[in-house]
Amino acid sequence: MIEDGATDRGSVTTVRRIGETIRRPAGEWTPAVHALLTHLESVGFTRAPRAHGTDGTDEVLSLLHGEPAFSPWPLPLRSTVGISELGSWLRDYHDAVRDFRPPADARWQGQEDEWRPGMVIRHGDLGPWNSIWNGDRLSGFIDWDFAAPGEALDDLAQLAWYAVPLRPVEQQRRALGAGEHALRSRLGALCAAYGAQPAAVLDALDTVQSREAARVERLGRRGHQPWVTFLARGDAAEMLAEQAWLRSEHNVLLGGSVG
Repeated sequence: MIEDGATDRGSVTTVRRIGETIRRPAGEWTPAVHALLTHLESVGFTRAPRAHGTDGTDEVLSLLHGEPAFSPWPLPLRSTVGISELGSWLRDYHDAVRDFRPPADARWQGQEDEWRPGMVIRHGDLGPWNSIWNGDRLSGFIDWDFAAPGEALDDLAQLAWYAVPLRPVEQQRRALGAGEHALRSRLGALCAAYGAQPAAVLDALDTVQSREAARVERLGRRGHQPWVTFLARGDAAEMLAEQAWLRSEHNVLLGGSVG
């Protein structure tokens, strides 16, 4: 866990810990994100940071205790118990956010869709790197900067993409460590904990991958950060390559055979 007074730089932003708070650069989306986090607090959802306003150019958030799941992942996340906990967390989050109505003037980073009834506010960056683990317990998810209106199933699809992970062998090994891992059982455990069918999640993920690759291309070429950085490092091409891999493995992941 980041030490008191220290800073930590991620792929998008730099954060600083002061006591039991985290300070990070605010943006035009910060008021909407804070309205979301305040709603979660009001309905008793405990596994997300609390919003404490702003301090100059920084937003102030409560500290979630634990360590992020960088590769290779911590032992709990390598098990179906850990990935089931992720699915349960997402189910609880979606239940908590169902009644949230964004402020009329809400602006979300990289927003593509206007909120309408039936949508949720997606976390938008559900990778293990944003999950915080305190021992074998999931403390919650951080980094809500990419929260935006969307479909609940797309959140689950993104989580499956990066946490099963539904990615080629090289990325699997970096995350899970050496050895053979049953992606089908991990996908099944995640979906069972959330309450969704794996086939529906795979279909949603195919759409998410197409949309995310296109967004990187579009916003990156228009000069919008952090998509400029994402485009420069090859994220769009990597997403489409992973989509091709997923399509080739679709039947296997659902318990069938190739061809």
